[in-house]
Amino acid sequence: MISVAAELAEMHPQTLRMYEARGLITPKRSPKKTRLYSQADVERLRRIQQMTSEEGLNLAGVETVLELERQLERMRGDMAKMRKRAAEIESRMAQELERLRKSAGGELVPYGAYEPKSMGSARSTRIPIRRRSN
Repeated sequence: MISVAAELAEMHPQTLRMYEARGLITPKRSPKKTRLYSQADVERLRRIQQMTSEEGLNLAGVETVLELERQLERMRGDMAKMRKRAAEIESRMAQELERLRKSAGGELVPYGAYEPKSMGSARSTRIPIRRRSN
């Protein structure tokens, strides 16, 4: 409840109402519309208090910092998903390359290996080939 959260965060209940009105905190509501604060909400209130009292930010600055932190967390999540996807694709490519090497019996020739040298800008990709030992 707001009185307990205000005491835990060492703030006046009216300050919590103001923060809620500004969108800095969004407590859950009971069926009778009583504000219900979680431990995460109280920690956020303490963080806001630290930014305003110790770091000298006004509420607009706090809003900006919190939004930037939210965006950063979203981007970190996106990057983790991309890294996982890239690793999966790399693994599938390695498996497919190995399958192709086995099916070709070690007789793969890189694309463009027999193009004339006069095509100076054309570059061929070299693929390492393991030959089967008999």
